[in-house]
Order: sequence, then structure tokens, then C-alpha cells
Amino acid sequence: MKIFNTHSGKKEEFVPLDPKHIKIYACGPTVYNYAHIGNARMAVVFDTLVRVLRDIYPKVTYVSNITDIDDKIIDAANELNVPIEEITHKYTTIYNNDMSKLLVMAPDIQPKATEYIPEMIALICDLIDKNHAYEKDGHVLFHVPSYENYGSLSKRNREEQIAGSRVEIAPFKKDPADFVLWKPSNEKQPGWDSPWGLGRPGWHTECSAMSEKTLGLPFDIHGGGRDLTFPHHENEIAQSCCSSADISNPKSYVNYWMHNGFVTVNGEKMSKSLGNISLVKDLIDINHGEVIRLALLSSHYRQALDWNDNVIHQSKILLDKLYNVLNEMKDINSLEDKDLSNEFVSPLFDDLNTPGLIANLNKLIKDYHSASEKELPIFKANLTRAINLIGVCQSSYEDWTAQKNENVDIEKINNLIEERLEAKKIKDFIRADQIRQDLLDMDIEIKDSQEGTEWSVKQ
Repeated sequence: MKIFNTHSGKKEEFVPLDPKHIKIYACGPTVYNYAHIGNARMAVVFDTLVRVLRDIYPKVTYVSNITDIDDKIIDAANELNVPIEEITHKYTTIYNNDMSKLLVMAPDIQPKATEYIPEMIALICDLIDKNHAYEKDGHVLFHVPSYENYGSLSKRNREEQIAGSRVEIAPFKKDPADFVLWKPSNEKQPGWDSPWGLGRPGWHTECSAMSEKTLGLPFDIHGGGRDLTFPHHENEIAQSCCSSADISNPKSYVNYWMHNGFVTVNGEKMSKSLGNISLVKDLIDINHGEVIRLALLSSHYRQALDWNDNVIHQSKILLDKLYNVLNEMKDINSLEDKDLSNEFVSPLFDDLNTPGLIANLNKLIKDYHSASEKELPIFKANLTRAINLIGVCQSSYEDWTAQKNENVDIEKINNLIEERLEAKKIKDFIRADQIRQDLLDMDIEIKDSQEGTEWSVKQ
């Protein structure tokens, strides 16, 4: 197994700390709104990584947290005039339900920040005792110059660290790059008693405390979206190495760092101002969850993924083909796992190269139709293992074909057929042929007869 380690900036052979027990932590969502396709990409990527590692190793513990204390959550609760817990419970439930529809398995542990406040306070106290943090005006800040390896993950120099910091410049900071570990709360904000008064943790503090509590230090892999590399993950390294781990060795916190790329929508960055944020709840209203999942895996996880109609359409086409082949092979005895080589699924062991596996699946479908009877057990074994590793084709053939019929827009189909008939009447055959193709792209086949045009869902 090889993975690209963000910390070293290169692809490395994965050498587990303990081959009998792999430990992974990935930063989950801040729950104040509906999950978008960017949240889903992280969840699907690391769910796939866990599936692959479980194919190799006897035990994998996967932790992915929920941030349920944050200024964005406080603002959302104040705007709606409801308790914070109402917001966080609602959107945690929605997030988990949405991810389950994308066939994302629940993490082994899903810690919530508010459940680990004592551990965060203990971490902060330790950093103060070791002169890596200081208190000022009810705030506690990490003193960045006290940690000489700061910037080793993001490769940012001093000027870039200050410019890229998400912490506002404040008069109580000793250094412009210092970041908040604890901040005071007023009567309208949630707070916990601490040695520095009523307050709440800074965002970066939670993952250092929760990862150590749930997995121990060091652990194998820490993951998340690329946007978390700096400052969030950089700050985690600083906090943990200056407290529980070895200050001179960033690997004493985490051995490997993995980050997935951004998601754009039709070539543009997702943003509220552009109104192009694709929410998972909306996508699963019109697409099967497996379609969304496969589309998210269609691009290499480290590369940017452009979310558009074509990537969804291509995923639908491939899943149709896979389900049809699986159905045709249902009575064939599969080759036993012990007799199966890793060659077919080998792209997944090369830095989770899902596009490479998808290429192998397309080739298998093509070769299957000319395969000999002797080859079919191998074909079925390779196909079964591959789809289980990437988490698709987990429905029955009957359920898959039934949901295709349920998602048919009958009114749209009839309107297109009517438009095609009008185009043929005026001898606009180019437009008529285009409409036929548009219907085929919707998985709708048409047949002309003297009685009119009939249509059916392509199986």
C-alpha cells in the first residue's frame, strides 16, 4: 500500500505502527447547516480508504469527529432563536443520514467536541505549563515561535503563516501568528468553567484532544480536506507535539497526512454568492446515492473534482453496466478469495487510485462479453471484490432497476417526444436526432411505429 504523505510531499509505502491495528482520524463537519458535496467527498474518500485498509489488515479503527461548538453554530442558533443543541442535533442527524445514503459506513467512533471539554482544558494547561501558551484577557493563545517545526506540514514560511492565519490580529497577542486555544464567553454564548474563566475552546484545540483520547499517540493516518492543511492541521501538530508527543518529531503525533482536493461546480468554486452550493440532500432526491458516490470517486482524491451533469451521467452509465453484468453472472460460482490475485484492484493500493480501478472495471465489462466460460469465475471474483472496496453495487438488481423507473420524469419525456414529432413534421431531422440522443442520455429508449412513439427505460 502506497499513499501520498502531505507532510513529506511525496508518495510513500504505508508502514503501519502496528500491523494488527491501524488507526485513522479524519476531520468531520461543523454541524450548523446541510452537508454539501465537498463534505461528502471527504467522507466518501476516507470511507473508501478504510474499506481498502480493512481488506489488508485485521483491525482498523476509524475516528471522524463532529464539531458541535463553533461561532458559526452560535450565529445560526441566535438567528433562529433556538438552543445550540437543537441546531447541532438536527444537522448531525441529517449529515449521518445523508452519508449513509452514499453508503458511507459510520465511523467506529464519532466524538463530539462538547463531550471532550475537560480533555481540551487539560491540554491547554499543559501547554501553558511548558511555556508554549499564555493567558491574556480571558484568552489563551498558543505561542507559535515556541515551536520551531511550525509550518512543516503546509510548507508555509513566516510571512505566509501570518497572512494565511484565520485568527484576527488582536492587541493581546504576543506574535501575529499566535492562535486561540480558549476564548471567553458572554451570557449569550455557550461556555464552560475553566482556570481562565467562563469560555469555550478554539476550533483547533478539539482535534488534538479528541484524537489523542480516542486513538492514543502516535496514530497512523490523519485526513481531511485540503483546506484544513493550514491552519487547522498545522496547529494540531504544534499543540500535540508541544504537549503529549515529541516536540522534535512531528511524526510522534501522526505518521501520515492525507488530504483530498476541492470540489468545484461547473468549473467554479462553490460559494453562497454564486448560489452554486450543491447540497447532498438535493442531489439524493434526484440521484441514487451510489451514483453520487461513484461520481465522487471518478477523480483521484488529491485532484480537484468538477461537479457537473456529465460526471453524474457517466457514473449512472457505468453503474447500469455493472449491475447488468452482475445480474448476468448471478449463477456463476466465483473464484475463492485465496486464489485471487491483487492485480485487478491494485490501483487502490497505489494511493487510492480510484480512476485506475474504474478503468479496470470498464475493461472488464468490455472483455466479459467475449470471455470464455473458464474465465467467468475470475471475472466475477474481481468484480465483486472491486465494487465492495469502493462501496457501489450494494443494492439488488431488482431494487436498482426499480429505482431507475421511479426517477423517470414522465412529463419531460412526453414533451421531448412531442417536440421530436414536430421536428420530423417540418423535416428538421437534425433536431429530431438530437432529441433521440437526449432521451438516450436519460436512459430512455424510443421506438416508432404506426401507432406512434413508445418509450421505455433502458435496462
